[in-house]
Amino acid sequence: MIQKIRSEKVYGGYEKAPNRAFLRAMGLNDDDISKPLIGIAAAWNEAGPCNIHVLALANVAKEGVREAGGTPRIFTTPVVIDGIAMGSEGMKYSLVSREVIADTVELTVNAHGYDGFVALGGCDKTGPGLMMAIARLNIPSIYMYGGTTLPGNYKGKPIAIGDVYEAVGAYSAGKLSAEDLRIMELNAIPGPGTCGGLYTANTMGMISEALGVALPGSASPPAVDAERVRFAKETGKALLHLMEIGLKPRDIMTFEAFENAITVLMASGGSTNAVLHLLAIAHEAGVNLTLDDFDRISKKVPEIVNMKPGGEYVMADLHKVGGVPLILKKLLDAGLLHGDVITVTGKTMEQNLKEYRIPDVPHSHIVRDINNPYSPTGGIRILKGNLATEGAVIKASASKVKYHRGPARVFNSEEEAFRAVLNGQIKEKEVVIIRYEGPKGGPGMREMLAVTSAIVGQGLGESVALVTDGRFSGATRGIMVGHVAPEAAVGGTIAVVEDGDIITIDVDNGKLDVELSDKEIKERLENWKPPEPKYKTGLLAQYARLVSSSSKGAVLLG
Repeated sequence: MIQKIRSEKVYGGYEKAPNRAFLRAMGLNDDDISKPLIGIAAAWNEAGPCNIHVLALANVAKEGVREAGGTPRIFTTPVVIDGIAMGSEGMKYSLVSREVIADTVELTVNAHGYDGFVALGGCDKTGPGLMMAIARLNIPSIYMYGGTTLPGNYKGKPIAIGDVYEAVGAYSAGKLSAEDLRIMELNAIPGPGTCGGLYTANTMGMISEALGVALPGSASPPAVDAERVRFAKETGKALLHLMEIGLKPRDIMTFEAFENAITVLMASGGSTNAVLHLLAIAHEAGVNLTLDDFDRISKKVPEIVNMKPGGEYVMADLHKVGGVPLILKKLLDAGLLHGDVITVTGKTMEQNLKEYRIPDVPHSHIVRDINNPYSPTGGIRILKGNLATEGAVIKASASKVKYHRGPARVFNSEEEAFRAVLNGQIKEKEVVIIRYEGPKGGPGMREMLAVTSAIVGQGLGESVALVTDGRFSGATRGIMVGHVAPEAAVGGTIAVVEDGDIITIDVDNGKLDVELSDKEIKERLENWKPPEPKYKTGLLAQYARLVSSSSKGAVLLG
């Protein structure tokens, strides 16, 4: 019998009769109460399609927990649908929600004495927030991604939501009709699940397998696929197995496991947000992960995956040819993964991949062999220089341009920049600077998808660069540099860049500089005054006071 440790302290003994009375009021009997009490954390609401199905999956996971000998209790965590909040004040709450999700799981699990928990995520911040909670609490727990939506359709061609954002830019430039834009709007997202390309949600789904906290093969089945339901039940069962063998998250989330996760990120060309999230998860796990680790791995891991936004295919296509295990196996066989790390199956990564049955179908159009990559280095690079002394992030695979030099066009908010782009005020060779959008300055480090997509949609994606202390959506492509640290709000160099200053972006050499002398930068900073906080009360004000640099994962520091 699996030992109850935590719940026994809350519900065991004659003195806890009042506590048990609350459980009995919900229909639980002696047998239910005698078993381990298992939380089912479902990131769910009706704000958008990304998580609309997760509550149903949570009920399936309950069946798995019951069959394996536990008593499941569902609870929900908040969800911010990034695609809806994008381009508005609401986006400031997106990254904040990651911390709130982790806190929600902690308070619910600890307040009610649950012996372990299953975590079910979907949209961008839910996966990272839940994995942060898994690392923080370090009790038996397991993650399952809720799955992608299927591809949309535009005039017979598959599309994803990123195509619609870019279509807005095309429409503003007179390159697309209003009727065509509406057709794309009506057909981009055909049903439940997260955005279809290798954007942040699907990237973090991949990473859950690479990190070892999710069952092998569980990341790629679409939300509407019957296999997704099967994985939900198996995930519930697996949680009780973890309790039986005494395996805890920090036994799994080792430094080597994080190296595996970064390796998959680089090989796949996934979202830049994964850098921020892996740093935050590692922080909760007590693992010393830095931006230098990302750049070190990027230099030796080739990019082998052809998925949107930089490529052609979506997560549903990857699923058909073998899912994440196909990528992992190629990396393992090439000696680029730690195969001896333990996973939630209780087996090593190498053992899992030997047992996993990858379909014998052509796959080189989506996942190439290591010796025939799309790029000899990883999809993401870390840039440093006098404009980002702590670091900045660029998705190198999202543009053919590896070097850009041009004059700065400076904006102090996303809205200012977006209006300028739509009004045709941005010219070739310019470097759009968007500042005061960092973790503290935003606050909340908004994603700039509306701006970046408008630039690309207007045909400027390979001739105009963008540099910001904010973030990008995983759907972003072009010469886009984000996560600039230190951010403007704390006196980073980006705060004193002026229109016309020459900015150099050198991806191959990992450099991001403004062509100013150290003396000039120092003098400008001496005359700079920090802006008044945008929010004096409420959640965003609290977040701004506590949040750390993006180079540290933008975690909250007490």
